[in-house]
Amino acid sequence: MEFGSYIRERREALSSRSSPSRAPTFSLRGVARHLEIEASYLSKVERGLVPPPSDQTIRRLADVLGEDLDTLMLLAGRVSPRLQQVVSARPRLFAELIRELRDAPDNAILRLVREVRDGQ
Repeated sequence: MEFGSYIRERREALSSRSSPSRAPTFSLRGVARHLEIEASYLSKVERGLVPPPSDQTIRRLADVLGEDLDTLMLLAGRVSPRLQQVVSARPRLFAELIRELRDAPDNAILRLVREVRDGQ
């Protein structure tokens, strides 16, 4: 999925779940105002007409939308400092792991994540 379409999908989902008094918060204009950017710029980002915004704006966007920063950064074609730190601690192992997981089905990846998370 592309960065802009993901952002738009998440923003619209939050807008539709909001009560009428909160709905403007997740409108295009409401989110843009919160990010202190122009609504027309955010619209262009969502439609994929311009590249993803700066890391700082992506960080604020993650906060506003309640999204995972690492996920948004990856969708923007970047790696967050936190993930860089994790991977740089064992670059060969992570490179091999990512290559091996490239064609794995989602359920296999989820099973691996659960095993690591649960310490098995």
